[in-house]
Amino acid sequence: MAILSQSSVVVPPDVQCDCGGNHLPQDHWEFLESMPQQPTDMVDDLIKMGIYKSDVLDLANTLTQVEMREALLLRELGGGNPAREAFCRELLQEAGGLDQAMAAAFGVHATEFFSNTIRSGDYSRREFMKRVVVAASLIAIGSCAQDATKPTDEKSSTGSATGKLEKPQLSIGFIPITCATPIVMSEPLGFYEKHGLKVTVKKMPNWAAVRDSAIAGELDAYHMLSPMPISITLGLGSAAFPIKLASIENINGQAITVSLKHKGKVKEAKDFKGFKIGVPFPFSMHNLLIRYYLAAGGLNPDKDVQIFPVPPPDSVAKMSAGDLDAMLMPDPFNQRAVYEKVGFIHMLSKDLWAGHPCCAFAASQSWIDTNPNTFRAVNKAIVDAASYANNPTNRTKVAAALIERKYLNQPLPVVEAVLTGKFEDGLGNTLNVPDRVGFDPYPWKSFAKWISSQLVRWELMPKEKADYEKIANDIFMTNVAAELQKEIGQTPPATLEREETLKYDRFDPKNPASYVDEQIKKFKV
Repeated sequence: MAILSQSSVVVPPDVQCDCGGNHLPQDHWEFLESMPQQPTDMVDDLIKMGIYKSDVLDLANTLTQVEMREALLLRELGGGNPAREAFCRELLQEAGGLDQAMAAAFGVHATEFFSNTIRSGDYSRREFMKRVVVAASLIAIGSCAQDATKPTDEKSSTGSATGKLEKPQLSIGFIPITCATPIVMSEPLGFYEKHGLKVTVKKMPNWAAVRDSAIAGELDAYHMLSPMPISITLGLGSAAFPIKLASIENINGQAITVSLKHKGKVKEAKDFKGFKIGVPFPFSMHNLLIRYYLAAGGLNPDKDVQIFPVPPPDSVAKMSAGDLDAMLMPDPFNQRAVYEKVGFIHMLSKDLWAGHPCCAFAASQSWIDTNPNTFRAVNKAIVDAASYANNPTNRTKVAAALIERKYLNQPLPVVEAVLTGKFEDGLGNTLNVPDRVGFDPYPWKSFAKWISSQLVRWELMPKEKADYEKIANDIFMTNVAAELQKEIGQTPPATLEREETLKYDRFDPKNPASYVDEQIKKFKV
């Protein structure tokens, strides 16, 4: 097929354009090409044309200087927190403006002005003192704002605990798996409503769709795999787009499931050689954990097996059709494979790393900035729901809420088996593992660092992008989650990170780069 150049396209005359005029579309291009490219040049041209008069420019200059000083001060005092900035703005309005507040407190005539207020009555005295108090308050807030912007952690006070919700009706995307339990159950069990929100959860087909929808801003927030905010923010496998991990949805809750045709033949990692293995997404804990397991068992995950992404809802059917020999998938699909007599559970993911993160609640930086109070409320609702779901006495009620067609659309016995930890493994054994899945919302910084280290190990992240501290501090909103946990009566951890204990090694978050080097040296891959 021939490709036409721009110059070879013939456009008939008198075409009505979007602007309402009758001319060739290329006239727009030519006009824009002739325009000044720098804003200062354009302003100069407009002044020369007489569009702006000198007295108007003088007034604009004065206003701009005052407003700019005030805007810069508010931005500094806000420390990146829109709620704090709005509070400072209200203080200034109460005082009659920044200039009046500061002049009253620190101006060269402050003493004289104070004497005058004493003579002129209570009202003036109150007005003067109000301005002095406002100035002092702004200084105190400024000190707090500087502390809040220290690089040891992300800015923790996103939104106000009691602020007006900018957007009370929301849509949140999710994948139909038990990892999404706090996000999904909050709709039928009333946790969103409890926190002043009306939320519709929308089922998504796969993780690529979640990523693309988040970048396009189609929904308000999302259920994501915990590595996804890192990969999307850094532009790994997609356009770079800032995403925040607000809270962890679940810990544990995954499994390595093997096709029944291999029953009796698979005992350890080396027995997976030549297998076709499904994972939900390249940037997933599942991909990182199966690679960790295989490499420790002497296999090269990039040479000795085939690992490829499979949407979780398709995984059981693909295993049944012979397209998968094994999979490390989120539940309930491991249990569903047992239920359908398609596969058996080889290992729970908790046996690779007890307490590992899996999924998360996430939102874009731009959405959080636009809706800080709403973000705080919805995150709080999900943290609240996670606490409820983590209580073993609530698991059967939660399971009943999740099985509806618009949510997980799964048989009740399958979901109950996952949530209660009382399950058949497909090999004739009935097991009782209460911590098969947990719902702890605290996003440890060490989670972010381990994930990043493994992305580097398997060449999913260039080494030069692996600024471990910055990734953990900028993307994982640990302090915010801790604040919300305290507000609903929970006791979050007192530290931001911890040493993580895995099946084959220990991870020190202070030395993630050394950890990768040691892994490669020890396991030869």
